[in-house]
Amino acid sequence: MGVYRLYSGEDGQSHIEELSEESIKDIKLERSSMNFSVSQREQGHFSDYHPAPRRRWQVGVVGRTIIGLGDGTSHTFNPGDVRLIEDLTGQGHTTTYPDGYNVTLQVTAPEDIK
Repeated sequence: MGVYRLYSGEDGQSHIEELSEESIKDIKLERSSMNFSVSQREQGHFSDYHPAPRRRWQVGVVGRTIIGLGDGTSHTFNPGDVRLIEDLTGQGHTTTYPDGYNVTLQVTAPEDIK
C-alpha cells in the first residue's frame, strides 16, 4: 500500500509523487462527504488525456488502475493504494483499467461535486 498525489505542475503536465505518512496529516478536504462508486469496464478500458473533474481522495478496493503521464511514464495503482487526485488543469492524465472491473472509494468535498 502506498499514498500518492497526482497533481498539475507549472509545466502544464500531471505528475505523481509518493507521500509520506507524516506529510498527509495536514491535507484535508473541508466539509467532505464520502461516495462509493463501482465501475465495470471492459478489460483494458482506456480514457485518453483528461484533467481530474474535482479534487478528491481515492482508495482502490478491487482492480488495478494505470495512470499515464504526458512524459510517457505510467504508474500502476493496486487495491489498497490511496490517491490524492488534484491535477485539475493542464493536459491531465490517461487512465487504463486492465482488469475489467474496478471498485473505488472516493472522498470529495461537497462544493467540488458536480
